[in-house]
Amino acid sequence: MPRIQIRSSAGRYEVHCGEGMLARGGALVRRLGESTGTFVLSSPRVWKACGRRVSDNFRGKQVRGVILFDDREANKRLATVEKIARMLVRASADRRCVLIAVGGGVVGDVAGLVAATYLRGVRLVHVPTTLLAQVDSSIGGKTGVDLPEGKNLVGAFYPPKAVIADSSLLETLPHRELRSGLYEVVKYGVIADRELFEYVERHMSALLRRDPKALAWVIERCVRIKARVVSKDEREGGLRQILNFGHTLGHSLEAATDYKRFAHGEAIGWGMLAATMLGAARGRIGAREAARIIRVIASVGPLPSIAGIGAGELGKIVAGDKKALHGRARWVLPVEIGKVVWGEEVPWKMAARAFGELPKIAAKARE
Repeated sequence: MPRIQIRSSAGRYEVHCGEGMLARGGALVRRLGESTGTFVLSSPRVWKACGRRVSDNFRGKQVRGVILFDDREANKRLATVEKIARMLVRASADRRCVLIAVGGGVVGDVAGLVAATYLRGVRLVHVPTTLLAQVDSSIGGKTGVDLPEGKNLVGAFYPPKAVIADSSLLETLPHRELRSGLYEVVKYGVIADRELFEYVERHMSALLRRDPKALAWVIERCVRIKARVVSKDEREGGLRQILNFGHTLGHSLEAATDYKRFAHGEAIGWGMLAATMLGAARGRIGAREAARIIRVIASVGPLPSIAGIGAGELGKIVAGDKKALHGRARWVLPVEIGKVVWGEEVPWKMAARAFGELPKIAAKARE
């Protein structure tokens, strides 16, 4: 089974991905060295779906407690971090404990910030249970919570000690969340890997029906891309910015709807459509390549409506995004399938026009 190594400022760690990898969880945690016990952080809905499997594989490994919290994006706030930290204090968790984050992106982001800040840092292991988390959010050490003004505005770079990505955990994943993760898979093809993009283009129906071989192929491919990128640029000073393709507009859509209308990948789907249109409008990418990207994004499935969201409101949120510079958005735009440019400044009037065209473009692509 693949073991993919990632370099970070805190040392190297490995992503262990493949079907059945959870069975090795206890042994992998023991390899981290002596501990005073482990604490599992998860959510009620995730624990209901896979808690028994996790417990069976970590039983007898000094699991001292399971802390569950609501993993809706609207609850990804500092108040949740404080609540979990206080529960750890009451459980007498010390600096030699290990936190195991079991869940999707919200669980990973919150647990990561808890691990980074509790007693100034304790060891963290990710067990991602969604496709999006397995290919993206559990890897690279980004942690963060939201403010009313925007997404992930408070956080830290804090790499885990290991990531255990078992594709069999996706069997109980709701279909909408599967599709949410597939938008991120498309992203990786556009930004760095033409072969991955073409595989997804040919095998989308297999991925949507959860074909194990197809899922295993794309998960490993995406993990290797992200490992390569974050090992070269851990703190997003340059190359890592390519991972933000679709996120400039996507994050603003989430904030504008109070994190209630869109799954994260769905917002990124809209964001990638907009960025592709902008890339074509600015002459960065040819019309044929842009059309292929738009068709593949649309093939993942219908996106929630963006009706009622004003371009002016979005413009203000985009200007306050953590990736903006002096209040000006920095966009990632495609140049060709498998290659993008980052740090592009686009006049908001142009971005607003693209946003207005999105529903028509998406509908046409699905015909």
